[in-house]
Amino acid sequence: MKQLILFCSLLLVISACPVRAENSAPTDNEQQQQTIYRNLETFANVLTLLQQHYVDKIDTRKVIIGAINGMLTSLDPHSAYMPPGDFKELQEETKGSFTGIGIEITIRDGMLTAVSPIEGTPAYKAGIQPGDQIIRINGELTKSMTLMDAVKKLRGKKGTKVTLTIHRQGWPEPRDFVLVRDVIPLHSVRTMVLEPGLLYVRITNFQSNTTRDFVQALHRAMKKHPLNGLLLDLRDNPGGLLDQAVKVADVFIDKGVIVSTRGRDPEQNMRFEAHKGNRQYTFPLVVLVNGGSASASEIVAGALQDHKRAIIVGTVTFGKGSVQTIIPMPNGAGIRLTTARYYTPSGRSIQETGIRPDVVIPFRMPAKTEKEPRQWSIREKDLPHHFTNKATGKNQGLEKKKAAPDREEKKVQARLARDNQLRTAYFILKSLNIVLHDKQPAAGSTSPDTPQARLKQAGRSRT
Repeated sequence: MKQLILFCSLLLVISACPVRAENSAPTDNEQQQQTIYRNLETFANVLTLLQQHYVDKIDTRKVIIGAINGMLTSLDPHSAYMPPGDFKELQEETKGSFTGIGIEITIRDGMLTAVSPIEGTPAYKAGIQPGDQIIRINGELTKSMTLMDAVKKLRGKKGTKVTLTIHRQGWPEPRDFVLVRDVIPLHSVRTMVLEPGLLYVRITNFQSNTTRDFVQALHRAMKKHPLNGLLLDLRDNPGGLLDQAVKVADVFIDKGVIVSTRGRDPEQNMRFEAHKGNRQYTFPLVVLVNGGSASASEIVAGALQDHKRAIIVGTVTFGKGSVQTIIPMPNGAGIRLTTARYYTPSGRSIQETGIRPDVVIPFRMPAKTEKEPRQWSIREKDLPHHFTNKATGKNQGLEKKKAAPDREEKKVQARLARDNQLRTAYFILKSLNIVLHDKQPAAGSTSPDTPQARLKQAGRSRT
């Protein structure tokens, strides 16, 4: 009833406003205000009818929150009202962890859709994939659910179960996935040494400590071996904090724009510029993306691509080119509101279109391992009366001394064998490393400041 009194009071204030002279035409702004007042009056009337005549007694607060959510979701899929509990969970999520199934979701074509699962979480282990449509949650249809309602149903106490009914392109009918909720630790940076000098780094999402953890990972690797190349994996990265995406891109870009934002409010028009830091990481860089790479990860990929700083490999990204601002409310709630569009350094918007990789490589599911038939081939050494190489003995001795692959190397080889996108990106990175570090200055050149020399020196520097 308090809400109804509030609306009625508002209408009384409106009716008490001075009336313009009959012969004076209202301005466009005044006409717009009058339209808003009439719509508010309609809302108040509907609310009164619900309170008086609806078959069951209504929860006025719940109805009004539903109206607010309806108002926001009519604008775009990313704006939403967050009650105090949901707002608190969002703040915790960007700082460290939450309890749920570990999946980023959005509303696409009116359907609740998975953007990407977070690596190592129940959703990831169950095989949820980007683009999967979530038809039901615990048997309840998601067609009319808001994004925040869906998030609330997916989260819960650790150890409890939630059933998702999933439809995937190519499936004749939906399938049920039963997932057990768990604490989702957001360790956003993971590393793997592909070989000495070549480092693989995966960023699963952009949270408050991502840049710090990313730079620390580079330093740890450089203490063991000079870095000659980096493979940055942003696949299935749903985004996160804008400032962290800018800072990660800033690690590799010396000057120029990283990203710009434009909104209706001039305060939302911003340009994020690169800073020349004390350390310069100028080694070759390859970035992996796919359809699950969204928002902040697209900012990083777009900036590195426009600055010609990296080769982008994979498939076209998600295409979320808008910026959301979290606005706290007096009651402890919050509103996630789309306030601007962002643009890559070249001025392109990736809304809907996404980032198109320089090298397009669709992901191919690994075939079932089968025993391959033995391949027979004849080489020079198999021919009768062939000439022998005098250095053969020495070479064979060296081959015998070569250490057997250790556990980490076997792990890398297994990962490369089952991930064709990663394998392609690795080959590109290795090729760049070979070309850039083996190329010598032209004959007669005495200047150490040639492009090849700079690349070679920078690639082997620990500074």
